[in-house]
Amino acid sequence: MSYLGCAALAGGCAGLAVDVSLFPLDTIKTRLQSPQGFAKAGAFRGVYAGLGSAALGSVPTATLFFCAYESVKRSCANSSGGSMPAVHMLGAGCGEIAACFTRVPVEVVKQRAQAGMAASTREAFFTTLRSEGLRGFYRGYWSTVAREIPFSCIQFPLWESFKTAWAERQGCPVSAWQSSLCGAASGGIAAAVTTPLDVAKTRIILAQKGTLESKGNIAQTISAVYSESGVRGLFAGIVPRVMWITIGGAIFLGVYDVVMIHVFKKNENQEIS
Repeated sequence: MSYLGCAALAGGCAGLAVDVSLFPLDTIKTRLQSPQGFAKAGAFRGVYAGLGSAALGSVPTATLFFCAYESVKRSCANSSGGSMPAVHMLGAGCGEIAACFTRVPVEVVKQRAQAGMAASTREAFFTTLRSEGLRGFYRGYWSTVAREIPFSCIQFPLWESFKTAWAERQGCPVSAWQSSLCGAASGGIAAAVTTPLDVAKTRIILAQKGTLESKGNIAQTISAVYSESGVRGLFAGIVPRVMWITIGGAIFLGVYDVVMIHVFKKNENQEIS
């Protein structure tokens, strides 16, 4: 199996593991950010609403991200003679643009089910299709990209630098569990910093058709949230978001490294034999 094939397999496994295991935290975060309020959006009831769409979309989304990330990282590292934070940021940015082609439709269906706008994933899908057509599944595409690129441009350079520093200190490459801890720390930092962008993305996706927020203007949405609720509104859901992504970062990047190491060792053994 090629290196990119390994990355695709590892990314798919990592994405599925995170999205399924931590889905309730994601639901709570979405409801805290919902314009109708936490209680009306469902509070703690039905925290697995929308799980089907998340599980279905997690594998292709993570696969697209890591294929693009590793391609850019390896290409730039080889041409520049080293792997630097700027390379990791470029790779992460390209990865997010690719991943959002599948992530955004999943987010639209998932979050509308989570916020009680539909009774099930199936209903959320067909309601969106009837009312807005295929274009409706990409509402919030640019706001999602605008959230994901800064997030990944913080998380991945931090993850790579934490691993490098740890490896240098102990005199050998980091293990999967060490990579997992680095992923947790980098994910938690990135999650906290980018919460206002996440709030704007959620508002745009959940907005009623024809409203100002439904047009997808990130700056206007952030301004509206600030006028309505102040700084507190911009950081709505920060606790479950940071918890979700800290734990998710540990699982996601830990599982990714475990699979990559396992598949590579298997390939090397097959080549030797």
